[in-house]
Amino acid sequence: MTHRRVLSTVALTMAVTATTFTGGTPAAADPGPELHSFVAAFGYSISHPDLDPPGANDWSCRPSTRHPRPVVLVHGTWENRYNNFAQLSPALKRDGYCVFALNYGDTDDNLLSQPEFIKGNGDIRTSARELATFVDRVLATTGTAKVDIVGHSQGGMMPRQYLRFEGGAGKVATLVSLGATHHGTTLSGIGTFARTLGLLGFTPPILGRAAEQQVAGSDFLTAMNAGGDTVPGVSYVVIATRYDEVTTPYRSTFLTAGPGATVKNITLQDGCPIDLSDHLSMTYSWRAVGFVRKALDPAAPPAPCLPNAPVV
Repeated sequence: MTHRRVLSTVALTMAVTATTFTGGTPAAADPGPELHSFVAAFGYSISHPDLDPPGANDWSCRPSTRHPRPVVLVHGTWENRYNNFAQLSPALKRDGYCVFALNYGDTDDNLLSQPEFIKGNGDIRTSARELATFVDRVLATTGTAKVDIVGHSQGGMMPRQYLRFEGGAGKVATLVSLGATHHGTTLSGIGTFARTLGLLGFTPPILGRAAEQQVAGSDFLTAMNAGGDTVPGVSYVVIATRYDEVTTPYRSTFLTAGPGATVKNITLQDGCPIDLSDHLSMTYSWRAVGFVRKALDPAAPPAPCLPNAPVV
């Protein structure tokens, strides 16, 4: 079955679930299986809405001398910690990192709050405070002073709100973002994302506050970016794909370094034209995983050049 046919089935199931879900208390988080495509992980999460990605949230983990900082994974809009990181999380765990991942932005003020597997749709300012609470728990439990953050889409941009306004600047060493909406997306990008996930026809207020806030030129983005792209003391690694149909144009994800910060902007296809990752499949690109590894540990091997298919 092709990616397109699988995604159509997933989208149809999602639409039905959004209509019929009646709420309830989420089950305790358990680790889901390691999967190697967003389509498979997204489909699995529909009936398992609160899974941890494999390798994540072992609260007994203590960072090693080789990897002294825990890694916090932050999912994107309408995604969750499992379906975004069912490949990346176990890869980092096998490398010896203490890996943690949260679900955030699960509000009850829009239509998409009803299906439990849809997260990341609430006000981004509130989500940044949720991240702050989670990071503090990770630091207290592991006994470390700082974390590294790896985030996709909104999950790469929202931590910048945390860094600037919610006390995160002294608690984060490296922020790695993949396809992040740092400077927003066009309305066509939001529309493409909604169409891909079977949500076309809903308006931004129904889709959640976060979607509206990520449109280029929004009041939220204007306020967040008013002081520049970076804060002192943090290393930023920005990973983009030329085939990003959500963060559009794709170069809008790139950052400019301000005083006391470093920025490295990377395009997956530079030197590797066979990586065809789009917005949703890029966290399942082994090349992207390689760049994440290198960002977290300069001694890691170079990112491989391997094929990766787009979802759309």
